[in-house]
Amino acid sequence: MSMNSFGHLFRVTTWGESHGPALGATVDGCPPGVPINEVMIQHWLDKRKPGQNKFTTQRKEPDAVKILSGVFEGQTTGTPVQLMIENTDQRSKDYGDIVEKFRPGHADITYWQKYGIRDHRGGGRSSARETAARVAAGGLAREAIKALAPNVEITGYMTQIGPHGIDRDRFDWEQIAQNPFWTPDAQAAEDWAEYLNGLRKAGNSVGGIVEVVARGVPAGLGAPVYAKLDTDLAAAMMSINAVKGVEIGEGMAAAALTGVENADEIFMGNDGKPSYSSNHAGGILGGISTGQDLVVRFAVKPTSSILNTRQTITKSGQAAEIITKGRHDPCVGIRAVPVGEAMMACVILDHLLLHRGQIGENRGQIG
Repeated sequence: MSMNSFGHLFRVTTWGESHGPALGATVDGCPPGVPINEVMIQHWLDKRKPGQNKFTTQRKEPDAVKILSGVFEGQTTGTPVQLMIENTDQRSKDYGDIVEKFRPGHADITYWQKYGIRDHRGGGRSSARETAARVAAGGLAREAIKALAPNVEITGYMTQIGPHGIDRDRFDWEQIAQNPFWTPDAQAAEDWAEYLNGLRKAGNSVGGIVEVVARGVPAGLGAPVYAKLDTDLAAAMMSINAVKGVEIGEGMAAAALTGVENADEIFMGNDGKPSYSSNHAGGILGGISTGQDLVVRFAVKPTSSILNTRQTITKSGQAAEIITKGRHDPCVGIRAVPVGEAMMACVILDHLLLHRGQIGENRGQIG
């Protein structure tokens, strides 16, 4: 199976399966001299780990990361950093019924058609468990960003679960870490708890929308054609399990705007730098960052593993019924929030390094 890597200069290769002994990431291209230790990475993994509340899978994994290489005396050496997370709470027997059957909505059937072999235990490589490795790599990326662009802050949050969205008039950054849904709307968190609890008890699931914002990103990151910053951000978010749509800035809603409404007018700020009347572009113009907030949004489909009988077929083509057993998230979007943050961090660091390699300092002066 090829194509397990992403990034240009900051390159991440993830490895491992849901029910294997371990999974992890090999990170190449991290600059030397970045202060890092396992505790610093663990902070981000703890946001993603399963079993934290009744609204996520009850699989109990500590997701304890180990740094196996690339770090000496608390700093990166510039050589590949190997990150490993052991699996400790596999229940492979839960998946015995799908050895011959394909779960609707899962990658079972496509993996079998393409490769002629698949790890049925929890989905193997297609499992969202793989995203733990991305979060570990993202933790390393965040620390490297501090050295190159210390003002960058990356924050993800949920804006919608099922048909229920947040009220942006109640948006409060401080609320995001105060509820199990990572949402900036305290009232929405209460409403979602009741709604999702009903779905959970019914063995059903629902999708959601996650928004990730990077504040303090300098202008000039990206390139006009094949290395657009928004191209790489969209690809990074779309690669997350269960993601079916990605937007930058106004996204699909821009189609309903007029040119007058959509134009982010430009002024000179009191600090001598350009300022904008709005941010419909999501902080990117022509594939290059403007210095405004980067705003990325992605939609996550309902968790396909549900405790309701579905129709399917077997490897031999026979009709069959299936109920997916095991421990699963009623809304996988909740734990996708730290994954989206990690992917944002990896892409920003990659483009900071690309920018430094080709340009160094921005060449165009205004004023």
